[in-house]
Amino acid sequence: MEGLEDLFANNRAWADEVKQADPQFFEKLAGQQSPEYLWIGCSDSRVPANQIVGLDPGEIFVHRNVANVVVHTDFNCLTVLQYAIDVLKVKHVIVVGHYGCGGVKAAYENADNGLIDNWLRNIKDVLNHNRERINSLPEGEGRVDLLCELSVITQVANVCHTTIAQNAWARGQSLSVHGLVYSLRDGLLKDLGCTVSGHEQISESYRVGGREI
Repeated sequence: MEGLEDLFANNRAWADEVKQADPQFFEKLAGQQSPEYLWIGCSDSRVPANQIVGLDPGEIFVHRNVANVVVHTDFNCLTVLQYAIDVLKVKHVIVVGHYGCGGVKAAYENADNGLIDNWLRNIKDVLNHNRERINSLPEGEGRVDLLCELSVITQVANVCHTTIAQNAWARGQSLSVHGLVYSLRDGLLKDLGCTVSGHEQISESYRVGGREI
């Protein structure tokens, strides 16, 4: 594997270190996974889910894409969501954005970036719907940071609007959907205060089958 020698060396060193700390670790890991969390985050290499929250492999299920977007036509994301909720029975879905996100910045700047502009349309919609609020801030990073937060809140709503989340609530499954944002500057997560734990917290227009409160 020319060019990958360092990665293999790092892998062997890591595996040896883990086995020294817990000789049964990989045997237990191979048995099954039973995470309580689904992390929907950005593809950015600076935002590694397990390390940020201090969890071992097998303790958090992860889906990542550019700018942590949840789109109802993205069957990759929806498949992960369904498996996490219906099979793994996760109790928490966490949408995690991060300040300094290149995807969010690209959506804000409205430059021609090619194919990815189609993917960022969802964030452009968030920008359009909140233009007055965002423009009330001084020009600069503060506007992009606010757009990052507003996008996460929108993606939380998008998760909740899926039949997957609503069917889980309908059958009495414990499930909460959270929105967080990560700071590259200090390594800390911020709770955006938009947690949803039942269909009664979402607009009636989005409730599957007109479910009553």
